[in-house]
This record gives sequence, structure tokens and C-alpha cells, in this order.
Amino acid sequence: MDLKLPVVLFDELSETVIRSSGLLDMASGEITRVDYEDYDIGTQGLPAEQEDYEFTSGMLSNGDRDVEFRVEVNVVAGTYSVTPSELLELKGRAARLFASVPPKGVSAVGRKAH
Repeated sequence: MDLKLPVVLFDELSETVIRSSGLLDMASGEITRVDYEDYDIGTQGLPAEQEDYEFTSGMLSNGDRDVEFRVEVNVVAGTYSVTPSELLELKGRAARLFASVPPKGVSAVGRKAH
């Protein structure tokens, strides 16, 4: 199965948070196509290379519901990923997230309820 879900990433530094988006491969745990908001990786390097870097987290969303998860950063390779154990847990949490009841006022087939 080739399932890639859009995710939001948060690189946490002591005084700021660098936000980016990417695609999480649910089979391998690799996060690709990372696109930073208001951050130039070409001149500033990976956020994880900064002295005040603390950690990186990710978020899957469905409507107004979110699932947060831990993200590993390989500074040498310049890659983001989810560990196998975290990915296994995330798959269950994501399944519940996307199988959840639609928001109030919307029926199961996506039409507004009257």
C-alpha cells in the first residue's frame, strides 16, 4: 500500500517554532517534500542544526481533530522520519482520526443535515 498523508511539522527551538509541511509515507515512516514556512533552509541549514534546537513533532489533521506524534531528524542526511514503534502507534491513531464521526451538521455522505 502506497499511502502518503500530508502532515505539519514543528521544529521547536528555545525561543521559536519553525513550521513546515510534508508527506508522511505510512509504510516506511519517511517524511518527504518538506516545505518550510518563513524559513530558508539554504542559508540557515536544518532547524535541528541550530544551537537552541529542542525537538520536532508532527501533526495529522482531519477537520478540527488532530493527532500529534514525535518526529526524528537525521541531521547528516537532512531527513525527517517516524520511528517504527511510533509509526505503528500512529497508524492506529490515524485510523481512528479518519474513521471518526463527521462534524455536527454534516451527514455521513458529506451533505448538510437539515
